[in-house]
Amino acid sequence: MPFIIRSPYSDNHSQWLKGNLHTHTSNSDGNLPPQDTIEAYRALGFDFLMFSDHDKFTDPASLDGKGMTLLPGCEITANGPHLLHVNAHAAVEPFEDRQKVIDEINNNGGGFSIVNHPNWLDDFNHCDHKFLETWQGYLGIEIYNGICRRVEGSPLATDRWDRLLSAGRTVWGFANDDSHRDQDRGLAWNMVQSASRDAGAILEALRNGRFYASTGVIIESIRIINGNTLEVVTPNAHRHYICAKHGRVPVVIDGPVMRYTIPDDFPFPPYIRVECWGAGDAMAWTQPFLLESA
Repeated sequence: MPFIIRSPYSDNHSQWLKGNLHTHTSNSDGNLPPQDTIEAYRALGFDFLMFSDHDKFTDPASLDGKGMTLLPGCEITANGPHLLHVNAHAAVEPFEDRQKVIDEINNNGGGFSIVNHPNWLDDFNHCDHKFLETWQGYLGIEIYNGICRRVEGSPLATDRWDRLLSAGRTVWGFANDDSHRDQDRGLAWNMVQSASRDAGAILEALRNGRFYASTGVIIESIRIINGNTLEVVTPNAHRHYICAKHGRVPVVIDGPVMRYTIPDDFPFPPYIRVECWGAGDAMAWTQPFLLESA
């Protein structure tokens, strides 16, 4: 049975913008005030930044972005698993029933939610998978959370991601610093394929999955050829894993150019995604590509 690859990425030559959506300031438990935090991220070459203070809305409107686009946000933390509220206008009530929080975010002026660091804590289970399976309406999960490199648990949550994707849930994978201290900045980021540097364009791209997550690998281009061939060009990666249902890796392709044609008898739909491996712990993760019958 032939397959067609459905890609969330655009075929036009949109710019790639680098940004972090999980940033704490001294308004909650970060070590720097908001303006100094902006300065620190601008020095690292970021293009956009969102403050996500714990249960407190830090309004970026009065701040100088120093050329970066500032997105309004908040992290809902009290009473349950942590959720990022992207494009927030105020702090949402931290209901113990997180479905109520997600619904409130979705009804609150164009915002969306991301589940944070599901594999945090000493039991690697900050967010029980039953919640990820039953909650409806959240946009994605953090598949990499930088601060979990120095605290309990695992920074990686691609295992959770594959379980959701394998069950037919289309959720996007985000990589964020979750920065609190100087050492937390610049560990992980999202590269967004955006029509402009305008906040609205960045948010639209995030909502539609036109971004990849990274800890250092650069993806130069992503395209679909003839409907059934995926090409990913990564100048500083040396290996690519094609990941499929339940986390299988049916194909490994070496070199900076990954080109893979889905065989007619591919046994592991409904998706593939690509992990790009670079030097050291530098990686990049594409969003999932859905496979449809031709």
